[in-house]
Amino acid sequence: MRGVKSITITCIVCLSFISSYSVSAFSGSDDLVSKGRVYFEEGSYKEAIMAFNRAIELDPSNVHAYYLRGKTKTVFEDYHGAMKDYNFAIETDPSFAEAYLERGNVKFSLQDYYGAIADYGEAVTLNKNLIQAYYYRGKARRELQVYEDAINDFTKIIELNPKNPDAYYLRGVIRIERGLHQEGCLDLSKAGELGDLKAYEIIRQVCNKAVN
Repeated sequence: MRGVKSITITCIVCLSFISSYSVSAFSGSDDLVSKGRVYFEEGSYKEAIMAFNRAIELDPSNVHAYYLRGKTKTVFEDYHGAMKDYNFAIETDPSFAEAYLERGNVKFSLQDYYGAIADYGEAVTLNKNLIQAYYYRGKARRELQVYEDAINDFTKIIELNPKNPDAYYLRGVIRIERGLHQEGCLDLSKAGELGDLKAYEIIRQVCNKAVN
């Protein structure tokens, strides 16, 4: 009986050690993700990649480590590597709206506009206030000459944030391209008013001529 009792106690101690090691490893993984995020924001991308790599070694299921490593790889234009990381993040957490957004951005960079639009659509389905997803979907739709849908995306941004100059600028440019000069010029004027000074160049080139 003493031998059985000794083995039982030993097993309990071992399990406690394994459990505490696992918690420590996962905690360490999250700490590395936080450190990598700081490196990323500072522009120290090599150090960020190394931190995310180590975080994944400690916890291969750490979704945020893959997501942020994907963002860092995008900086280096390693689009296929970034795509792989975003795929893992989305497969692990299908509700991760920002991962769909960033994967859409990679597809946009690779000129896969249909694929990008699909990802942006998933992103805004999961988070209806994700302005960046509407913005880039609008840009992708413009590339595909789906102008009315693009205008709708920029209009949605304006509804969410009436002080967003980029949305007014791009909606104005598309409207002018579609022959809607008055509406487009008003959008450009608003973009300029909000600080987008390049809008005034188009106003000088296009809108003032239209007035004359």
